[in-house]
Amino acid sequence: MNSRPLRVGITPSHPCSYLPDQYEQLIVIMDDDYRSPQGYEALLQAGFRRSGNDVYRPHCSFCSECHSLRINPKEFVPNKQQKRVFKKNKDIRWQVSDAEKPAYYALYDRYITQRHSDGSMYPPSHHQYQQFLFCDWLPPYFIEFYKEDELIAVAVTDILPNSLSAMYTFYEPEFESRSLGTFAILCQLELARKIKREYLYLGYQVDGCKKMNYKSTYHPHERLVDKVWKKYSNNSD
Repeated sequence: MNSRPLRVGITPSHPCSYLPDQYEQLIVIMDDDYRSPQGYEALLQAGFRRSGNDVYRPHCSFCSECHSLRINPKEFVPNKQQKRVFKKNKDIRWQVSDAEKPAYYALYDRYITQRHSDGSMYPPSHHQYQQFLFCDWLPPYFIEFYKEDELIAVAVTDILPNSLSAMYTFYEPEFESRSLGTFAILCQLELARKIKREYLYLGYQVDGCKKMNYKSTYHPHERLVDKVWKKYSNNSD
């Protein structure tokens, strides 16, 4: 990023979403000059993340456990479990759409209601769905997954000039045994290779949060630690 100061806001401290007994604060970008695909990509490289129209980064006084994680699709080597997931889902067809479809929200509603009824996104609403995933200055793309003619999963993805950013994946709860979240990441990596993007960003890795640790199983990957992107492989994790 250039040396021009960013205009930002800081949220009040509130209970952490990832680690018990911790409190979190966020820096939120208030600078409209960065509300573009090129601007957002620069912010991703600096550890920021999008939620709806807002771009934020953790800024906690007593904790630095949130590390942005990204994968170079050319270097990625699937492990045995990821190979099994890919093979198990050989009958799943996927395609990319640049337009939302009515079936998405119904699928999202079922997913949140049945899989995350204990989380902050429950109960789901169409307003919350729109505010979380959609963006006025960066319309997302949708990777659709079909079993025969049935839509069973959607991976909301930002496609940027040099990278992809995985926003959120939701799927039909009855297909939980297929590990569709893992399959979606494998397909996003394949898409990144096809359209010649250098990185797939997966958001924040928090080692102390069990729900977030799936990201660290993709090797090699890079984490932003103390403002430096460091590579992690099977041997160093």
